[in-house]
Amino acid sequence: MFRITKEFHFSASHQIFGLAPDHPCARLHGHNYVVEVELASQKLNAVGFVRDYLELSEFKCFVDDTLDHQHLNDVLGDECVSAEAMARYFYDWCHQRWPETSAVRVKETPKTCAEFRPLFYPEVRVA
Repeated sequence: MFRITKEFHFSASHQIFGLAPDHPCARLHGHNYVVEVELASQKLNAVGFVRDYLELSEFKCFVDDTLDHQHLNDVLGDECVSAEAMARYFYDWCHQRWPETSAVRVKETPKTCAEFRPLFYPEVRVA
């Protein structure tokens, strides 16, 4: 299996509701996010790529135009602002455009990471 990844960066604020009032994430706060998109394929294309990294610039434009220096609750909705929920949201966005998308990771800090990677069940073939 061939795998490629590309990182994207943006800064934004959010607030997570439903937490104890003294929880730090219950307050309005921000992060310098790192989003890593992973694509995988059993074979390479005619040029020798899983996919040309240049094609992923569409995600960079989306991040820059929609998310950077925004309040994520206003852009994504209150239910989609945890790192885990954002990983799923970004996975769906990317997979719709690039079927080879196999996982998305969202880092809020250098020490924390949330990942969405769907379960794929191989086809069972009966001889």
